Amino acid sequence: MTNPLANRIALVTGASRGIGFATARALAKAGAHIVAVARTQGGLEELDDEIRKDGGSATLVPLNLTDSDGIARLGAGLHERYGKLDILVGNAGVLGPSSPVGHIELKAFNDVMAVNVSANFQLIRCMEPLLKQSDAGRAVFITSGAANKATAYVSPYAASKAALETLVRAWAQETANTPLRVNLFNPGPIRTRMRATLMPGEDPATLETPEQVAEFIVPMCAPGWTETGKFYDYKTRTLMSFRSPA
Repeated sequence: MTNPLANRIALVTGASRGIGFATARALAKAGAHIVAVARTQGGLEELDDEIRKDGGSATLVPLNLTDSDGIARLGAGLHERYGKLDILVGNAGVLGPSSPVGHIELKAFNDVMAVNVSANFQLIRCMEPLLKQSDAGRAVFITSGAANKATAYVSPYAASKAALETLVRAWAQETANTPLRVNLFNPGPIRTRMRATLMPGEDPATLETPEQVAEFIVPMCAPGWTETGKFYDYKTRTLMSFRSPA
């Protein structure tokens, strides 16, 4: 089948650049209609141009994900227009400050948690009923190795990804007996603006691209994907189960 995601509705956050942009485009190439969410109108319009060139279609939603009421309105709008949601890719995230823990202002910490954790919590709340209306709802959230490594000097980001992982794993357990499949994806070091901000001296040519990553996210969004509550590590190309500490 040339369009394995034909007639499926896919919501992608952080879709204006990087992994979100590439994933939205790849899902559209596979036949899905994309609901692209990002703060940057210009980036969304660039995505729309690329999707149209590929013969696909998209709905652009300029939205700051800290607007929880806006997420709720988006859910209501999707219900009214489509009555379902087949795919949710929770990609949007912010790096936040790079400093020792004791030097970070409370507001800066809260700003990271608002985007990386609370916004995804609200997405789950508002999109779960729509995903359950799909015959094969699929949700993939982008995480980071920083969650488990507790990486120094990016503590808000690391803490937020650890919280996101726990939230998503709990949701996966709650929905394990439904057709909905919920998983995490760790891309590792990729040629993105966030990576360049964190590692300004790094040669981007040594890193893989968002387009390469997206090709591995798409299968996790397909009806044929059966795993749930798992963690895909892109660097090692391994689907992992979580284990309790020894």
